[in-house]
Amino acid sequence: MHFEKSELLKTLPKQFFASLVAKVNAKISAGADVINLGQGNPDQPTPEYIVRAMQEATANSGDHKYSLFRGEHRLKRAIVDFYKEEYGVMLDPETEVAILAGSKIGLVELPWALMNPGETLLLPNPGYPDYLSGAALGQVHCDFLPLTRENDFLVDYTAIDSETAKKAKFLYLNYPNNPTGAVATDHFYEETVNFAVNNEVGIVSDFAYGAIGFDGYKPLSFLQTAGAKDVGIETYTFSKTFNMAGWRIGFAVGNADMIEAINVIQDHLFVSLFPAIQDAAVEALTNISERQKAIVKLNTVYQKRRDAFVNAVRAYGWEPYVPKGAFYVLMPVPKEYSSAEFAELLLEEANVAVADASGFGDAGEGYIRVGLTIDEARLIEAAERIGKLKIFK
Repeated sequence: MHFEKSELLKTLPKQFFASLVAKVNAKISAGADVINLGQGNPDQPTPEYIVRAMQEATANSGDHKYSLFRGEHRLKRAIVDFYKEEYGVMLDPETEVAILAGSKIGLVELPWALMNPGETLLLPNPGYPDYLSGAALGQVHCDFLPLTRENDFLVDYTAIDSETAKKAKFLYLNYPNNPTGAVATDHFYEETVNFAVNNEVGIVSDFAYGAIGFDGYKPLSFLQTAGAKDVGIETYTFSKTFNMAGWRIGFAVGNADMIEAINVIQDHLFVSLFPAIQDAAVEALTNISERQKAIVKLNTVYQKRRDAFVNAVRAYGWEPYVPKGAFYVLMPVPKEYSSAEFAELLLEEANVAVADASGFGDAGEGYIRVGLTIDEARLIEAAERIGKLKIFK
C-alpha cells in the first residue's frame, strides 16, 4: 500500500538545516576533512553541576512518573526567580510561564494556538527558517520585514506600511540575532512596544541567545521594556546558555493570554517533559554561583573564537559584520557569486562548510553565516583555507 502525505504536510518548507547536514556528511563520507561552520550546535559539554543534578534526579523514582501536564511548579518558580534576578522582570509562575521541549516548540506552536488560517504573521528577513514551519502548519500568511546592515539588522518600523501593520496579528523578533549576530537596544524595544500598541500586534521575542554577548555587552530581554508583557512573550532555551541542545528544554514567559494558549495546545500534544530534566533545569537556574561561572566561561570561549576568526579573515581583506551577540559571524559574499554558489565553492574547494544566508530569507542574499561552535585552531584553519582560494589573491 502507498500512503500520501497530507496536503498540510506538503506545504511545509524544505528543512534548511537537514539539507546542509546531508551535504556535509556526504563530503565527509567521501574522505574529506571538512571544517563544519554551518550549524548552530554548541560543541561544549553541559556544565558538570547540571549533569550531576540530572544523574541524581534519574535515580529518584518520583521522577519516573508523568510530569504535571504544564510542567513542575518548582521549575516555573525557578524561571520566575531567574527572570527577576537577571532582568528585573516580575512574572506569575502559574499564568505567565509555559514549559517547552526546546524553544523551537513554542515558536512553531504559536500560530496554531493563537492565529486563524489566513491571518498575517510578520517575520524578520533573514530569520530562523523554522518560523516558516509554524506559519505553514498554522496555515497563516507571512509578510517579511527586511533587516539591513545599514540599520544594524533591526526592524525598521517606519518602513512598514499602514496596511501591512493593520492586518498583522503577530510579529516575531530575534535578538541577539540568528544569522547576523545583531543585538537590540533599549530604544528599539521601546519602538517595538509602541508599534504593538498602536497596531494591536502581538510580539514574540525569540531570546535563544540571551546569555551570549561580547565586549561586555549583556543582551536585553524584551520583557525589560515598559509595557512589553502587555503585548507579548519571550521564548528562552537552555540549549545555548547551558550547552543543553540535546536535552530539549526551554520556556516561554510573558503575556498571560498567549501563555495560556500555548499551554492549552501542549495539553493536547504532550505531558510536559521527563521530570528529571526539569529538576536538572531547576539546578541550572537556581545554583547562582555555578550559573554565573558557566555563563562567564561561555562568553569567554565564544569571544575568543569570534576574535580569532575575525582577525584571521581580516588578514586578507575579508571584512565581516562583527557580532555583538549570539555565536555567528556574518560574512559578505564576493560580488561575482550568489550566497549559495559561494557556500558551495567553500565546501568543494576549501572543505569548509558554512550556511548560505539566503536560506534564512532573500534578504540574507549576499552573505554566508559562520558558526563559532568549533575551537579557535580550526576556525583559524578554516579562515586560512578560504584565504588561499584564488578569489582572495
